[in-house]
Amino acid sequence: MKRKLIAAIGVATMAATVAACGSGDDGGGGGGGSSDAITVWLMDGSAPDDWLSELNEAFEAEHGVSVNVEIQQWDGIQERVTTALSEDGTVDVLEIGNTQTVGYANTGGLADLGDLAGEPWNEAMLESAEVDDTLYAVPWYGANRVVVYDKGIWEEAGAEVPTTRDEWITALETIQENTDAEPIYLPGQSYYVMGGFAADEGGAFAVEEGDGWAGSLASPEVQAGMEFYAELQSFSDSPTDNDEAEPQQSTEIVPNGNVASWIGLGWEAAGAIAAIEEQGGEADFGYFPVPGPTADQLGHVFLGGSNLAVSGRAGDSELANEWLALATSQEWAQKFVDANGGGVVPNRTDVTASPEEGSFAEAMVAARDVGYLPPLTTGWANVETDPNPIKELMTKALNGDDYQSAAEAADSEITSRINRE
Repeated sequence: MKRKLIAAIGVATMAATVAACGSGDDGGGGGGGSSDAITVWLMDGSAPDDWLSELNEAFEAEHGVSVNVEIQQWDGIQERVTTALSEDGTVDVLEIGNTQTVGYANTGGLADLGDLAGEPWNEAMLESAEVDDTLYAVPWYGANRVVVYDKGIWEEAGAEVPTTRDEWITALETIQENTDAEPIYLPGQSYYVMGGFAADEGGAFAVEEGDGWAGSLASPEVQAGMEFYAELQSFSDSPTDNDEAEPQQSTEIVPNGNVASWIGLGWEAAGAIAAIEEQGGEADFGYFPVPGPTADQLGHVFLGGSNLAVSGRAGDSELANEWLALATSQEWAQKFVDANGGGVVPNRTDVTASPEEGSFAEAMVAARDVGYLPPLTTGWANVETDPNPIKELMTKALNGDDYQSAAEAADSEITSRINRE
């Protein structure tokens, strides 16, 4: 998978600047089928060039109109999209990060896509595209974290690839006992990783309560997820007050240390390999999905990715819907997955991904049905603003503070923040 595409994951904290504008002939919001062109905004690295060219050729041949694709950068995109959705005819179809979609829908900026509601979308991805049972976007692609391990260290230790949490702990103990390697590098504040363990127990960062949301870190389910995180983190040399980005685990920690395993995204694995090779070494990584409590279900993982939507003020809403429907149809969705080498989580249940055996993509796609998302509400961005109360709670828990009292304080802060627009 291309690094740029995977770098788009985690979109809740990323944004984009680029220039772009375009409109249909009539320039009016929600216009009919009178345009001779539509404008599509896609993020840098999301669509393989050959796939996009072939798709647009097919669309233009069928409808007799041109498709103006304007590639955007993630840096500053939230502001750019907000502006575009407030203007008539600036953009017809646009790619939106899955954690951002609800916010744009709640402002009235996205068109109702109810005609596509009956398609066999990936259920885990569909959740981010709906508000109050109304479809405002459709899933396009997803990606998630897997466990990356050094094959040589694991072989030296005699550790086996686990299929359950208990087996995972046993493997780390085996590495600790039989090698000088750090069994796992796990920062104290990788809260999306911890969120997966909480989801395994049935917990969530926040839950709907009345007309709003309330933090739920003090729940037994989230506490259980944090306890397992702490058990894993006890095998790491990482401090308890940093995350995976500071320092960057893939390029600053893994290439410069004796690390047996770590949890990361596809672009991070590629970055680690490149950094090791730049130092004259050779990476020999294996990959496995995050194990669950039992062997019959993998562990939950944050499912980042992108949706496609139609602007509520599109220059030509009819053609915009036609392009979006074609791009996400079974035929073209399958071609999209194939063009990415099977390295994306498919948006539809009737699309298959066949990544290379033993690859990062194979481990990632295996977890396609156990993805989870953070609370899908506009106010979630307020929670992730520094100082992030989830991160602060994790550090306190790892440092031995009383979990319940610290979690209750964090929940109070989350509830205050998440209910602000």
